[in-house]
Amino acid sequence: MKSINCKGTLIDLTSPKVMGILNITPDSFFDGGKFNNTTSIISQVEKMLSEGATFIDIGAYSSRPGAKHISEEEELNRIIPVVELLTSEFPDILISIDTFRSIVAEQCVQKGACIINDISTGSMDNNMFSTIAKLQVPYIIMHMQGTPQNMQENPIYDAIVKDVLYYFSKKIAALRDLGVNDVIADVGFGFGKTLEHNYKLLSHLELFNNLDIPTLVGLSRKSMLFKPLDISPKEALNATTSANTIALTKGTNILRVHDVKEAVEAIKITELLKNN
Repeated sequence: MKSINCKGTLIDLTSPKVMGILNITPDSFFDGGKFNNTTSIISQVEKMLSEGATFIDIGAYSSRPGAKHISEEEELNRIIPVVELLTSEFPDILISIDTFRSIVAEQCVQKGACIINDISTGSMDNNMFSTIAKLQVPYIIMHMQGTPQNMQENPIYDAIVKDVLYYFSKKIAALRDLGVNDVIADVGFGFGKTLEHNYKLLSHLELFNNLDIPTLVGLSRKSMLFKPLDISPKEALNATTSANTIALTKGTNILRVHDVKEAVEAIKITELLKNN
């Protein structure tokens, strides 16, 4: 059984779960600047939880291609009040923190967050792995080539699927050596990858089940979906649901999305296939 321990509660991932995205950045590619006050934040989180989100992923550092770099202090100033607000408003909430900084991770867990979602898998902060081992919280490791500022300049691989699998196997081994129990893999669609790379990974996503850890995908309204269709991110909900459904049929355990209701529906439909 694939499960993770959040605040002492075992979350069974054999039936896929939804992670709702809450960007509190002014410049995220889809919803930047939308959730910048108490009322809008509470309203959006309430909506996502009522629609079936198991986790809420909060990001205060925009990681879209070419995004502006912000200081650790600014990231903390943005995110800590939101974690405090949501744990107070929703006592049972399971908060994931989208950060590559160990200090941000530690302070957010102290305030009630229970998952760390690291786009850099420790490569942008040498203290992250030891911090996760100390905190003993589930850790989402994502594959990214380069940094958000340069990752899309010229991504090159020998063999994308094999390269990413090898990357994860090394990182998982290092985390296991430190005693980290709950690790979740995210192939990092759009992070240092061409359109062809992204679809090669999606096509072979089932191979990542061989890592024997839960998997997460973040496909929601990404350019790999809207660019081939010549539409905007705002028009990419249908494409997102299509891609999420493909990911689910290949064994994905968590969908990280902007649109919770549609992701929950995709899970319900694909789950009906399992018993037939």
